[in-house]
Amino acid sequence: MSGYNASKLPPFSLLDEPQLAFSSDNMSLDVNPLRGLDRYGAYSSATFATYTPALRLASLGPAGGRSRVRDLIETLRSHHAPGDRKEYVPAFRGFEKVFGVPLVGAQTPLAHIKWPDDLDSLGPAGPPHARLLHALRDGMSRLALVRDQFDVALVHLPDAWQVAFRAPGFDAHDALKALGAAHSIPTQVINDRVFTFGYKASLAWRLSIALYVKAGGIPWKLAPLPGVPEDTAYIGLAYALRGDPKEAHYVTCCSQVFDADGGGMQFVAFEARDPVSDIEEARRNPFLSRNDMRAVLARSLNLYQSRNGGLLPRRLVVHKTTSFKPEELEGALDALSAVPEVECVEVASSPGWRGVWLKESRIEGQRSEPDNYPVPRGTVLFRSGTSALVWVAGNAPRASLRNDYYQGKKSIPRPINITRHAGVGPMELTALEALALTKMDWNNDALYDPVPVTIRYSQRLARTIANEPTLPGNTYAYRLFM
Repeated sequence: MSGYNASKLPPFSLLDEPQLAFSSDNMSLDVNPLRGLDRYGAYSSATFATYTPALRLASLGPAGGRSRVRDLIETLRSHHAPGDRKEYVPAFRGFEKVFGVPLVGAQTPLAHIKWPDDLDSLGPAGPPHARLLHALRDGMSRLALVRDQFDVALVHLPDAWQVAFRAPGFDAHDALKALGAAHSIPTQVINDRVFTFGYKASLAWRLSIALYVKAGGIPWKLAPLPGVPEDTAYIGLAYALRGDPKEAHYVTCCSQVFDADGGGMQFVAFEARDPVSDIEEARRNPFLSRNDMRAVLARSLNLYQSRNGGLLPRRLVVHKTTSFKPEELEGALDALSAVPEVECVEVASSPGWRGVWLKESRIEGQRSEPDNYPVPRGTVLFRSGTSALVWVAGNAPRASLRNDYYQGKKSIPRPINITRHAGVGPMELTALEALALTKMDWNNDALYDPVPVTIRYSQRLARTIANEPTLPGNTYAYRLFM
């Protein structure tokens, strides 16, 4: 029996599905983001229309695709019944009815730039990607001249131009986002697949939320989490390697800063000053020196203070996907010495664990049998006092419009593994925060992401920064890179 007891897993906990707020008084709550928008409207609906009475769209793209882009905008204005994920997706009632403002094209013709349909005629002679880059630079510069006439720019990149989308040292998406950030222009890429996507309600929800956020709107925020201090802040760190793989690497770091309710959505682009000498180690686990970690977190803390009247957070949680090196912990504690509570948490998305939810067997004498649905979302299995498995993917019946709901409906969900390298307090709280932050990706219509938004956003931005050496190490609003 001693061997059996030694091999038994510890008891698990089941966290409640985090609530989302659709008004500042926290009275309009729902766990399903789409159902909440349908019932209550967007979090910022009361203020959004005061600075823009309509969400105005500029456009760039080949002339032959103009009519299809206009039809797409009309799709977002219209009512659509759900065709997929019917246990999760409510009917889409039209952009204006959901978000409280009409969706319109920019009034000035200067905000609608037509490219030739033939890629070879797009720009000066050169390889395809160079022609596309020239057109993007020219188009964004021209839109910048009428920036006050629109809120978001739609950029149609047709499938026929795929040969120009990638080349050594070039990625069209990252190049566009960097150009947009330089001109403070949020952009929405449109590819040909959206024109033929059969599930119109899902398409309308997904694209409408993205456009609303890029125009400066807030669709939802996190409702207060039980046990989490009100003045808590979250930072997501992600690293990317820049430079020739055969030479010494410099680490590009992205630090994403969130308020306690998941707001803020600003990030710091940072170029490490100390080169990484161990290339193989850098590939396995990119990291910062003590000085660089202190510098990037000090800038992140300043960013939080600038949004909160100079006040410091009472508690600060730092997420990254790899372990914290001792010099990184030292740098973090140097920069955050004035913050009363600091947690440094590793979030690993592939720990190698799986779990099956068992129920009482209907056959007499048989102890249990697998359930028809997977492990509930929010299941936590503690591995130690500083480590836990958290099922952020799983069955979420409270978010369903019917009974049960398992996002994706594929395979047995695997948990994330959270490991606290610095900090104290109950691990349930750390797990609950990670679970809640999986619901704060405003760039899709899903119930949750596979990882917290602190990880998701910072990874995307770090890759963009690494691919765009001309992008300065400034502070940016995330909506410019969505």
